[in-house]
Amino acid sequence: MMSKEMKNRGVKSLKQVRTVTEGLKMLYRQKLLPLEKYYNFSDFHSPNLEDADFDNKPMILVVGQYSTGKTTFIRYLLEQDYPGGRIGPEPTTDCFTAIMYEDTQGVIPGNALVVDPNKPFRKLNPFGNTFLNRFQCVHFPNKVLESISIIDTPGILSSSKKRMSRGYDFPAVLRWFAEHVDRIILLCDAHKLELSDEFSRAIVALRGNEDKLRVVLNKADMVDAQELTRVYGALMWTLGKVFRTPEVLRVYIGSFWSAPLRKTDNRRLFEQEEEDLFADIQNLPRNSALRKLNDLVKRARLVRAHAFIISFLKEEMPLVFRRDNKKRDLIYDLPIIFSRIQQLHQIPPGDFPDCAKMQEQLMNHDFTKFKALKPKLMANLDDFLTTDIAKLMPLLRKEELETADQPGVQGGPFLGMDSGPFFEGNPFNYTRPSGECEEIFNESWVVSKYKPKYDEIFYNLSPHEGKLSGTKVKEWMVSTQLPSSVLGRIWNLSDVDCDGMLDDEEFALAGHLIEVKLEGFGLPPKLPAHLVPPSKRRRKVSNTENKADCDNK
Repeated sequence: MMSKEMKNRGVKSLKQVRTVTEGLKMLYRQKLLPLEKYYNFSDFHSPNLEDADFDNKPMILVVGQYSTGKTTFIRYLLEQDYPGGRIGPEPTTDCFTAIMYEDTQGVIPGNALVVDPNKPFRKLNPFGNTFLNRFQCVHFPNKVLESISIIDTPGILSSSKKRMSRGYDFPAVLRWFAEHVDRIILLCDAHKLELSDEFSRAIVALRGNEDKLRVVLNKADMVDAQELTRVYGALMWTLGKVFRTPEVLRVYIGSFWSAPLRKTDNRRLFEQEEEDLFADIQNLPRNSALRKLNDLVKRARLVRAHAFIISFLKEEMPLVFRRDNKKRDLIYDLPIIFSRIQQLHQIPPGDFPDCAKMQEQLMNHDFTKFKALKPKLMANLDDFLTTDIAKLMPLLRKEELETADQPGVQGGPFLGMDSGPFFEGNPFNYTRPSGECEEIFNESWVVSKYKPKYDEIFYNLSPHEGKLSGTKVKEWMVSTQLPSSVLGRIWNLSDVDCDGMLDDEEFALAGHLIEVKLEGFGLPPKLPAHLVPPSKRRRKVSNTENKADCDNK
């Protein structure tokens, strides 16, 4: 009696939880995990969840055939290369790489990574050494990674390389990540649509996670408008054939890199598509709790169907004779058994696992060791689905309201998404982060030697009262063919006094940053002292004074 009391003393009720994540962890441990263990759910489907699965930041899985621009896309998001990342026309990424935030830079190999209780990768251990030798975590300081983590994947092999063996179950690994991430970015090449066997198996592995999937038709600036229309239609037909669904997947069209666009016919389309995709990514931290709740409910419905299947097979097995024959017959009749369970317990067909995969897995199990239906555990599961989750909804809505005004993912291309003349709403509504107005007198201005050539362009654009409006500057900046997200970053760095216009020094600075970007270098997160125009340099002031000064301007 005393031990039971001590056991229950640490159990919380839903009234005591303060966050949705805390409530989901508590409900999983109390009502879902006992059922998973009782019916060996992890032997057939996903491993049991741990605290790190609930507490981790939103993750993005980047998938695609080789040379579709996966690593380049990640570089575009981060505004820098990650350690060990390589870009090339042939398969260069041969590892699953978790890209995460840390104050220091480092690399954690796979075998060490799967024993870290603070990382959500412990359940990847069963895939074995061959996979773990191809799995690593790269961590370094980056503003974007403060809000999200990114999983880079090996390029999916083309049909000419389909006989090559990776040494581990690649589709199974993809399926595991697909179940645990918040967003899946499937990249396709606009001038190389080839449906290889491995690509088909990879897409099949993503089934059941279509709500997380975003398809990107990358490198679209390499084809003209007519060819792009044909490629888009071919891609939609191909994806519909593989996913076997009447619903049309959302496909984003663009060229996700910082180089100038090669064909500018569809520039405006690319900008709108990029804005939509980045807005979706930027909202991931706000929607993280909702995603975890949705995934746990989906898991609970699968657990319920699994429990009925296992208990049914247990009841049908004879006690002594003809066990092997009966097991073979039950596996063969599994589609019929699924239908009977659906009718008997009123379970939707979509809650059941893949029948062919379940048949294959059942071949390796002893049906006599299966457990019969346990009403108490099933009642707890029903309470979880019908009552407990509903009690978390007010807390979820409260968290959504509290995070509604939060900026979401920041850094990289997300810095200039809503500011400067590259934003359709309020062109000049921009407040620079505190500290960026602070300058130093003694540094020489490196742009001085280039200023004469930019002055000629500046005065040819007819400045008014010594300044150019955002509209005039935008027309000139767009002529460089750089993506608008990059030009937006350059505008924010160049408009040092935050007035929504550029004088001759700020214009020269913008031209210098454009030249730097065209040469392949990255942009700084904030303007270094040696790049600040001399007339904009002032004494060091406190962060509060900085912010007030910029806000007033």
